[in-house]
Amino acid sequence: MSFKNTLAVVSGGASGLGLGVVERIVAQDGKVAILDINEEQGQQIASRFPEQIIFCKTDISKEEDVDNAVDLAVKTFGSINLAVGCAGILGAGKIISKKGPMPADYFQKVIDINLMGTFLLTRAAARHMQTNELPELDSADSEVNQERGVIVHTASIAAYEGQFGQVAYSATKSAIVGMMLPLAREFASSAIRCMAIAPGMFETPMLAKVPDHIREGLYKGIPFPSRFGTADEFAKMVEHIFDNQMLNGSVIRLDGAARLQ
Repeated sequence: MSFKNTLAVVSGGASGLGLGVVERIVAQDGKVAILDINEEQGQQIASRFPEQIIFCKTDISKEEDVDNAVDLAVKTFGSINLAVGCAGILGAGKIISKKGPMPADYFQKVIDINLMGTFLLTRAAARHMQTNELPELDSADSEVNQERGVIVHTASIAAYEGQFGQVAYSATKSAIVGMMLPLAREFASSAIRCMAIAPGMFETPMLAKVPDHIREGLYKGIPFPSRFGTADEFAKMVEHIFDNQMLNGSVIRLDGAARLQ
């Protein structure tokens, strides 16, 4: 499938990696619903492309918010065939620090946004995708190649090599990695694929305030290219997953060969 035929929902689509996906879809004449808590920024983006973008103020950790947002996207576009989960928080902190034990509600917040948000978006998107009509066949296609939708989530290389102070974040990203194969197996009968991308260090709001001297040190930990990735490079990977039907049930590292220490 091509992005020009995309009817998508993107959580965290008002900034960072999610915005990169939104911009790439719009550039190819697709349509997209931005699900984000940042109403001002989301509305501003949507106003630039009113025929292609709708904004849905969404707390990705809230069941009703996510269901309502995806329902609105389907009502507006007629259906959806791509869901991309990019909403998340870093949740850095030691379990026991000089300030005392990490509050349980802080750890829970990271789980609610990063992990429960992934579950809720998957459930809402798949519920609608499974009712999509399969595309009409042409002479070059066969029934086995038909599909109803694709779901792509954002994991992290921290799922594999979580750093000091990343217990909460790494736990949620590891869980996302663990979800992919069971999800792909479950939704196979509905012709829906599920994948995840595990980015390394990318130019996002999370890293925007990193001082130059620290940034230079981080670059040295990335063999090649020794720089942060861009949102468009992430979006290109989402596009390739959407287009390549053999990608299903797995996680792709997008990290310049970086390994966290």
